[in-house]
Amino acid sequence: MHGLINRSIQNYVCDSYGPSCWAEATGRAGLDFTEFEAMLSYADSLTPRMLDAVCAVLARPRAEVMEDLGTYLVSHPTYEAVRRLLRFGGVNFSDFLHSLDDLPDRAKLALADLDLPSVELREHDERQFSLLCDAPVAGYGHLMMGVLRVMADDYGALVLLDHTGRNDGVETLTIKIVAADYSAGRSFDLGARA
Repeated sequence: MHGLINRSIQNYVCDSYGPSCWAEATGRAGLDFTEFEAMLSYADSLTPRMLDAVCAVLARPRAEVMEDLGTYLVSHPTYEAVRRLLRFGGVNFSDFLHSLDDLPDRAKLALADLDLPSVELREHDERQFSLLCDAPVAGYGHLMMGVLRVMADDYGALVLLDHTGRNDGVETLTIKIVAADYSAGRSFDLGARA
């Protein structure tokens, strides 16, 4: 697993719950270190073990932790670049949803050796969608729910989301756009500001 993913989990825990919570989780996971290096690769088995330890320390289920992590990844100032990358997906929330199939490839443009799980959007009508998340780590669909909640707010859309389960490593989300222009949303400029 790419170190950036593990480092993001570390940053989420440290920023949200404090370094002592993170230290306790690394100890519970049996790690002999407390800092992940973002540009290194780690054994794939390490990430689920680390997530299990974080959930145990926080006394929260994996689904909640993963959704919070998804929210953190697109709303925390440290990860503004992630939000910007996602906003290039379209001018409204529906366009953004249609761009999700390309998300792993767009992430590779930013970081060539980052392999994000694939997602597939299925449109049932102009307001109803399903998002299939090929999730090698259980909870990836919940992480995407956190991302989608923030991005819906970012676009000013009122959206209902539901995680309908995991089957053969694929997690399914249902998405219903109640109001595409519910609020003004957050401003976005194509050019980054210094």
